[in-house]
Amino acid sequence: MPNERPPSLDPIAANRWAHMPWAGATKQASTGSPWLHEEVAQRMAERLPFIRLQPKTWAFWNPVRAGLNALTLLQKIYPESKGYLTAERSGEAEWVRDKINAPWWRPQSWFRKGLQASPLANNSMDMVWANMLLHQQASPQALLAEWHRVLAVDGFLMFSCLGPDTLQELRNVYAAQNWPMPAHEFTDMHDWGDMLVHAGFAEPVMDMEKISLTYVNSEKLVEDLRKLGRNFHVSRFAGLRGKKWHEEFQHALMSLAKKEAEGRLVLTFEVVYGHALKPQPRIKVDSQSRIGLDDMRQMLRNPLKKPNQV
Repeated sequence: MPNERPPSLDPIAANRWAHMPWAGATKQASTGSPWLHEEVAQRMAERLPFIRLQPKTWAFWNPVRAGLNALTLLQKIYPESKGYLTAERSGEAEWVRDKINAPWWRPQSWFRKGLQASPLANNSMDMVWANMLLHQQASPQALLAEWHRVLAVDGFLMFSCLGPDTLQELRNVYAAQNWPMPAHEFTDMHDWGDMLVHAGFAEPVMDMEKISLTYVNSEKLVEDLRKLGRNFHVSRFAGLRGKKWHEEFQHALMSLAKKEAEGRLVLTFEVVYGHALKPQPRIKVDSQSRIGLDDMRQMLRNPLKKPNQV
């Protein structure tokens, strides 16, 4: 069984970032979600037509960082379904709900079910959508267990996260300068598959792709990285760097980073995609067996078909 989290991830720093106070229309919220997150969400949505299950209810995790455009896209893909928002930051789900839901007097709200921001009951969702989230979790297995809890039997999970080859060019620059790493090590997709099974999911399907972004200068590169997250490596720099270090960083980046023929900086992101089902609970039968109330309810709602049943 793989480690519960990458060994180089600082759980205190990761939790601080995940629960950063939400003040409503912050700069990040007013300018939308990170561009890369929106792009990954769009690519993840292209996988939905291959899934025959049509969710009547779905949960969207951490909507601002996951992608507000993707949220609107899911409403269009499943117009008859009901979406629920949930977020680690207090007030975020409510802010997004009010932003996305059209007022009753606008025509676009007449044929669309509004988004809800409320606690999710056990076995209540047909789909969980979690975009670009797992790689920055201090306790990813606890989050997988939470997704399993809210999903109904035969419901499915759709998620994406960053893989181990992410930021390889930047890591090479830092290693050449003997600096602490710019990010923690990211988990391999095969380990995510193992953790899904361990959390009770079935039929996990994993794949990955690499997205290369190019930059004309280091300032734009750093600006994008700041939107995507923070450095959670346990051995990261202990404090802020000065102006002299920043100049050294820019020089090292321009001289050692991989460049295209046009001379632009290149930064690679490995994106891992996965989906899995929540199966019917399996009860081990002994001379005396105990069955949880939730499991019993699910078994009664979804009885196993007999062999001669179509």
